[in-house]
Amino acid sequence: MTKEGEHSSFHGKDYVDPPPAPLIDPAELKKWSFYRAVIAEFIATLLFLYITVLTVIGYKSQSAADACSGVGILGIAWAFGGMIFVLVYCTAGISGGHINPAVTFGLLLARKVSLVRAIAYIVAQSVGAICGVGIVKALQETNYMMYGGGANSVAEGFSVGTGLGAEIIGTFVLVYTVFSATDPKRSARDSHVPVLAPLPIGFAVFMVHLATIPVTGTGINPARSIGAAVIYGKHETWENHWIFWVGPFVGAAIAAFYHQWILRAGAAKALGSFRSQSHV
Repeated sequence: MTKEGEHSSFHGKDYVDPPPAPLIDPAELKKWSFYRAVIAEFIATLLFLYITVLTVIGYKSQSAADACSGVGILGIAWAFGGMIFVLVYCTAGISGGHINPAVTFGLLLARKVSLVRAIAYIVAQSVGAICGVGIVKALQETNYMMYGGGANSVAEGFSVGTGLGAEIIGTFVLVYTVFSATDPKRSARDSHVPVLAPLPIGFAVFMVHLATIPVTGTGINPARSIGAAVIYGKHETWENHWIFWVGPFVGAAIAAFYHQWILRAGAAKALGSFRSQSHV
């Protein structure tokens, strides 16, 4: 016969889910940790756009003179994925290392962050992106304006629907990876595997860029898209700009639903709770 203590320990969880974040939490506005996190998101997104857009402009200027020179699409993808790895590693303990409004939106839907924090993060990320691209333009204005400013657009030969689909699927891959890499259940069960959460997230960004640079230039980050669009400022940049917000937000919402309600059985748990209450 199994002892009571053994029975409970066998069925008990070996991980702890953090409590859901409140939708509205005005108390956050009184904490320095909140403002420190917002500043971290601003600086991280600024650095992200500075390095990546500078890489894009550098590649285009080099390949214009010699088609075989420059880092190529592979190098651009590495720049985006590598910077995400570095910056998420640096800021995860301060702000969570979102650096992307779509990631923030997905975590908001999953009740990982409050609405107040989500709004502050998205504003900080967008302003940081604009400032980062602005620095690139200030340093290399001629090349910046000549080679497209690193702005996202649907490439010739692709429809708006194709571009939107690429953004939805690409962002789903990224946000799904974020949820999986930061899942407390995975951290407990796979504690013997020394994998840094920023590593798979950076690789997800890298792989998505390889697939979708030829289609949209790869947005999957509304802050990245609006930063380049604002500083470049030409009409064609804004023509289909909406897909670089709608696509990532839809992809993030699907990823949040899939991870929380299907993989983590949120729907089954909610149904079980409802049934138990109905029999009381």
